[in-house]
Amino acid sequence: MPSTHLLLEEPIRMASILEPSKPTFFPAMTKIVGTLGSKSRSVEVISACLKAGMSVACFDFSQGDTDYHQETLDNLKVAIRSTKKLCAVMLDTVGPELQVVNKSEKAISLEVDGCVVLTPDQEKEASPQLLPVNFSGLPKAVKPGDTIFIGQYLFTGSETTSLWLEVAELKGEDVVCRVKNSATLAGSLFTLHISQIRIDLPTLTENDKHVICTWGVCNKIDFLSLSYTRNAEDVRQARQFLSELSDLAQTQIFAKIENIEGLTHFDEILQEADGIILSRGNLGMDLPPEKVFLFQKAAVYKCNMAGKPAVVTRVVDSMTDNLRPTRAEATDVANAILDGSDAILLGAETLRGLYPVETISTVGRICYEAEKVFNQDLFFKKTVKYVGEPMTHLESIASSAVRAAIKVKASVIFCFTSTGRAARLIAKYRPTMPVLSVVIPRLKTNQLKWSLIGAFEAQQSLIVRGLFPLLADPRHPAESTSATSESILKMALDYGKACGLIKSHDRVVVCQKVGDASVVKIIELED
Repeated sequence: MPSTHLLLEEPIRMASILEPSKPTFFPAMTKIVGTLGSKSRSVEVISACLKAGMSVACFDFSQGDTDYHQETLDNLKVAIRSTKKLCAVMLDTVGPELQVVNKSEKAISLEVDGCVVLTPDQEKEASPQLLPVNFSGLPKAVKPGDTIFIGQYLFTGSETTSLWLEVAELKGEDVVCRVKNSATLAGSLFTLHISQIRIDLPTLTENDKHVICTWGVCNKIDFLSLSYTRNAEDVRQARQFLSELSDLAQTQIFAKIENIEGLTHFDEILQEADGIILSRGNLGMDLPPEKVFLFQKAAVYKCNMAGKPAVVTRVVDSMTDNLRPTRAEATDVANAILDGSDAILLGAETLRGLYPVETISTVGRICYEAEKVFNQDLFFKKTVKYVGEPMTHLESIASSAVRAAIKVKASVIFCFTSTGRAARLIAKYRPTMPVLSVVIPRLKTNQLKWSLIGAFEAQQSLIVRGLFPLLADPRHPAESTSATSESILKMALDYGKACGLIKSHDRVVVCQKVGDASVVKIIELED
């Protein structure tokens, strides 16, 4: 079969598979987002997660209040200082998520072919016969024969911890369901998902807005994960809300696609959002199993061509309780990388899993191995063809920098930027070497005080595949004279040598602006 039809580079020697991997400064080009929670919120564990390769920390507000998450974030800041590893912050909204409330927190066991009543009366005690739900409009949303899933996060996908129900009849405000499988629900909150049914609740709830206005503003979050994004208007409304909060005007919005409505409006959502999270857990319940891979490949391709990060979830569920992933999960991670994913998001595996650090390390190693055989040549040609001609000035410079770096076998690409856009465009073409985004802060004033802009741009590159930020001296402007350009370049090269990225006689490609001109140059390092 011709290589143009393969995701892998050819040929691959079978003997090479057994060769041990060489240690590198960056564990992998693919980024890892870790959800911090009960098993991963101490300084020690977070520090180990950062060293293992976590570059974005996700805070899931479907569990825990602002004080709980603030304590975790404060520990993250301490870990960042001690490890000297950058880490961005993502706030994951709850959205129109339906929940079953179990105040007693006692395990609830249900048997197949039994019956259970879903009631909006949250004062009642949860039991195998009755489950209180935080939504009074359930009888209007469902009809007999509809499918309902209930479980803690629905993360593991195990039929013993997730409950599968079929609506039998509607009785006033209550919904009577038939139990389709035996399961035990443990914990205080369980997610309730109704397959292929639209819930008439806002995507950004009042509670979400309160959390963003308080916790989000206080901590200047880098990313907002917009749960249950259904259309482009959801993203526009969220962006309008963030723009009214001056400290979050630069926060990027990642649309979380987790239902049929989001899938149907995917193209318009992609146009408005800064990135996409493929929430394969909830969406996997709306789609037939044989269709999930098709959505993933199509969605990741569209994100790649648009130059927007694609984040894949639900990859190593079994590592929540086990030290090793299944063979299918390991292959799934690799295929996500070969598809072109920018990042892997770990949920329960790090939030409440027994082995958060080992999970990050294992996923990172799988990503690294997949990246080694990624068919960059084919990807580059496909991207250039998709962009078409005439290219924009910046797109032309970015693709030329990648082409030059590959032709001369450069060790790294340095991109001097103030907005981060040029660096993201270079990363879009998936070079085989890391791209160091040298972010040069910009000076801003409101006529009352000066402030520097640049931290957001640096942090937000931590979710883009192959892109690694480096904060430059703010005294050097991005559009500089040749003298100051040489000064910034020397700083970048010294950093590359110090961390072992480059050595004597290596070649590097530099992309920068000098005056009004954009320059791509090749440098060979001397002794």
